Order: sequence, then structure tokens, then C-alpha cells
Amino acid sequence: MSVNYKLVQRKNPLKKDEPAKWYATPNSAKPLSPKALTRAATANTTTAPIELESAMELLAAFIPQQLQQGHTVNVPGMGSFRLTFKSDGVEDINKFNAGQMIKSPRIVFTPAKELKEKTLQGLSFENSGVLENKINYASLADYRKAKGLPTPAPGGSGTGGGSGSGGGTGSGGQGENPLG
Repeated sequence: MSVNYKLVQRKNPLKKDEPAKWYATPNSAKPLSPKALTRAATANTTTAPIELESAMELLAAFIPQQLQQGHTVNVPGMGSFRLTFKSDGVEDINKFNAGQMIKSPRIVFTPAKELKEKTLQGLSFENSGVLENKINYASLADYRKAKGLPTPAPGGSGTGGGSGSGGGTGSGGQGENPLG
């Protein structure tokens, strides 16, 4: 399965004096509507799309209730949801005030091992364009043409950082994107 990505130029906020680098970001398509999702998920099964839609609505109502009660919610085959937060500390336990000191509550989802394996197994990545200054170029070739950049030699895919940027990807820890 091939995942589409776009190249986006960003500066590392921790190294503002360094030149911006090109990073791959997922080119996410619009999500399916609930009806399209349930139809696709139940295709070739005996489950009716409306049954799946109803089950998903029940689960969506159940998970917040369980999290608020302090439970971790494990959805078999998908993963688990849990509530977490940050807290200020105090030296004297009697001075702890939960209302003022517990901050940034959030929900964390940890995918199940089988979901990760099914999703990540055999992945490949395909360039689907370049986004620069709010201009969306349909392909890396279109970007090069618009900017008057040379085309890589035959046999080169152009995805390995051969655009003269010096570092390509990988010089910052496996091409890590500092902005997420």
C-alpha cells in the first residue's frame, strides 16, 4: 500500500538561525462520511451498515463515560484509550490543590499491536506534490519546472534529497519533522 505525502519547507523552531529544510508530511485525504465508512467497512459481510453505525455511536458514547470514571478502555483489535494529565508538584502533601495543580487533561490512544502491524506492514511512500507559500504543486516535477530547477538524472527517483539542499533527509534523526 502506498501512502501519499507532500514536501513542505519548515524551519526548526529550536534552531531558527538555520535554513529551512524540506519535510515529508502525510497528504491526508478527506475522511469518509459516516455512511460511506459503514458501507465500505461492512462490504462482503452479513453486518448491515446501520448496525455498524449504531455500534460506533454506542462506543463513542461509552468511551468518555469510562474514561471519566478512571478506566482504560480497550477496544479489541484497535487499541486502548486512557485519560492522562500534567500536574504541578508540592513539597507538602497538605498543600496539593487538584483544581489548581492538575492541568492539560487529554486522551491518549495506543493502537493495538495487530492494528499497527496490519497498517504498517508493506507500506511505501509516494510523493504527491509540494506545498510552498500556500501554493500546492501537483508533483515534484511540476515544482521543479515552476522553479526552474534541474531534473534529476535518469534512474534517480528524486525522493532522496538530491535537490541540492545539502543534507537531504536523515541528517536530523531519520528525517524527523520538528513540528510534528
